[in-house]
Amino acid sequence: MSHREIYEHFHPDEKAFVDRVWEWVERAAERHETKRTDFLDPRQAHILFTLANRHPDAQVLLSGGTAQAERQRAIIAPDYKRLDDVDLGIAVLVITSEDRRISELDHGDYLGALLGLGIKRDKIGDLHLNEDGCHALIAEEIGDFLIGHMKQAHRIDVSVSIRPLEELKEVVIKLEEQVLSVASMRLDGIASDVFRLSRTKILAPIKAGRCRVSWKPVEDPSHPLKAGDIVSMKGFGRFKVLEVEGVSKSGRIRVRVGKFV
Repeated sequence: MSHREIYEHFHPDEKAFVDRVWEWVERAAERHETKRTDFLDPRQAHILFTLANRHPDAQVLLSGGTAQAERQRAIIAPDYKRLDDVDLGIAVLVITSEDRRISELDHGDYLGALLGLGIKRDKIGDLHLNEDGCHALIAEEIGDFLIGHMKQAHRIDVSVSIRPLEELKEVVIKLEEQVLSVASMRLDGIASDVFRLSRTKILAPIKAGRCRVSWKPVEDPSHPLKAGDIVSMKGFGRFKVLEVEGVSKSGRIRVRVGKFV
């Protein structure tokens, strides 16, 4: 299959990642190589799955440590290889503290603490927050480094340990659903309705680079949203566009969204 045929299914910004993935797939199919990736976000996993399905001699196994995992590691292998007992190399980083204020920390505080140590985002999977701290899914190869270096999260002293996957305290994410009636699918319009902020108040965080749409930074308030998009706005929360239900007689669009609670 030609490269042009591959690219027409993806956004131009994704070209470099598509090239890398297609190389992994070809190496598995033609050179019998097995590759274990870092954590992929759902969009990257979709690209990998799409490309692997186009090559009859390659297969993919994805896992993020839980059935509902958002971020997942993948094994790309020749189609004849048995993948039942392949190790995806995922461990649990348990972050706890004697300081009671740890219950106030959010997803961004823990992620910021990890990234602040120089850890790449793709070595970190999903984060499961609880009252006493956080269970973070990580690539097992960074475990020793974190034990030696992670001492704080958002100015709170913490202690960390590495546990096997079966000791994960999973937090199942709940969505609070609502149906909106909007004039268009613009990011600023839908986000202002979900977070109950005025259109002018929502513009500042978007333009300041505090917004991500399906794991990509978006600074354009007019960016069009579509079903399946997950929008995260630093300091406000996250929501998912579940379904575009139709257009009313007056031309307004009915959109079902789910806010992460």
